[in-house]
Amino acid sequence: MNPLLLLIGLVLVLGVGVILVGMRAPKQEDALEARLAELGALGRTATLEEIELSLPFSERVIRPILQKVAALIGRMTPSQTLARTRRYLELAGLSQKIGPAEFAAARYVLAFLLGIAVTLLMASLTIPTPQKLLLIGVSFALGYYLPGSWLGSKIRKRQKEILKSLPDALDLLTICVEAGLSFDAAMAKVVEKWDNELSRAFARVLQEIQLGKLRREALRNMADTMDIRDVSNFVAALIQADQLGVSIAKVLRIQSDQMRVRRRQRAEELARQAPIKMIIPIVFLIFPAMFIILLGPGVLIVLRSGVFRAFGGR
Repeated sequence: MNPLLLLIGLVLVLGVGVILVGMRAPKQEDALEARLAELGALGRTATLEEIELSLPFSERVIRPILQKVAALIGRMTPSQTLARTRRYLELAGLSQKIGPAEFAAARYVLAFLLGIAVTLLMASLTIPTPQKLLLIGVSFALGYYLPGSWLGSKIRKRQKEILKSLPDALDLLTICVEAGLSFDAAMAKVVEKWDNELSRAFARVLQEIQLGKLRREALRNMADTMDIRDVSNFVAALIQADQLGVSIAKVLRIQSDQMRVRRRQRAEELARQAPIKMIIPIVFLIFPAMFIILLGPGVLIVLRSGVFRAFGGR
């Protein structure tokens, strides 16, 4: 195997591994608390060296490197870009796992690694220089925009999951409130019964309320971190009912019915789009196979019959 290609592969694997582990690793405070609890269960006082060595490799080495790079890049990145990145991370539900500066650092590091790998690869190939420069530039751009594309897919996946679970959650809220529970207790029931993006958002609302934030502010923050029209309408109806003194149970019942109607309408819309989406695979995959199966024997019979030789063919 070519040593240069092996080196390129190792650089790419190590770089992508550092980025993924750094982005997926838990917060350092949470890891420290968990390890302190484990050492505290031993019945003796843990030293600082034992605490540091008990942390996983990603927390001791990889994440600090990514944080230092993020601090350097964060000072050079415009505040508007960081604010926009923070907004996207909130929509994707990743704001508690990675900061905007760390995500920006991951984009630059991936672009640099991919660009360097392609540059080393181009050095071993005999192709024109303009094409080499074009491929190197494309590799840098691809490494920079791939994390953004991944983040956009996470946002769409989270919004789709919330839309799917919202009617069922409203049904449970309605049943709990009509049974005599308060709205906060009903949200706690949703958090207890389910483990999805919506229930985690409800849990965050309850935590903010316990810390002293007003319910309407906590609900508005939840709607802002989702950017879904149905959730915004639901939150607006709840806030208006709370301010006007309207029964929350009636509002929840109406909202639940409306959400189910909208979910059925979305399902019908997707069903109407299915024939159009099926045209491409039918035309390019199914029709050619059918033509080969149906017309193939006839073509072979015609070729063997000698019809083309009668017109001067071979």
